[in-house]
Amino acid sequence: MSQRLAHIALVVRDYDEAIAFYCDTLGFDLIEDTYQPEQDKRWVVVRPKGDGNASIVLARASKPEQEPFIGNQAGGRVFLFLQTDDFWRDYNAYREKGVIFVRDPLDAPYGTVAVFKDLYGTLWDLVQFTDGRP
Repeated sequence: MSQRLAHIALVVRDYDEAIAFYCDTLGFDLIEDTYQPEQDKRWVVVRPKGDGNASIVLARASKPEQEPFIGNQAGGRVFLFLQTDDFWRDYNAYREKGVIFVRDPLDAPYGTVAVFKDLYGTLWDLVQFTDGRP
């Protein structure tokens, strides 16, 4: 059996502002942005640069009950982990672009890590593993 995560859905308020943050600020690639008229929504997929396969579906909240989850899909915990091959390059570039880090860089037994929030408040780890983790 062979399985892998293909996409992770992230509830957002607005497609275009989310694309701008993830692509312009974080440097992700826009993989697809297709309008789906039958559902009056868009299929928007972004992915970090590099050789990884996992991507994020930016899913606009389409019902009032989804709106409270924008920026809080993990109940205030770190939700996503962005692995980098150069922590300090990305950390400094993100800070220059206005990304807010809510936990300062830390040298942990597994690598270097800091926590930032996206434009809606979703928490992310920026991490460079040094212990051989994928």
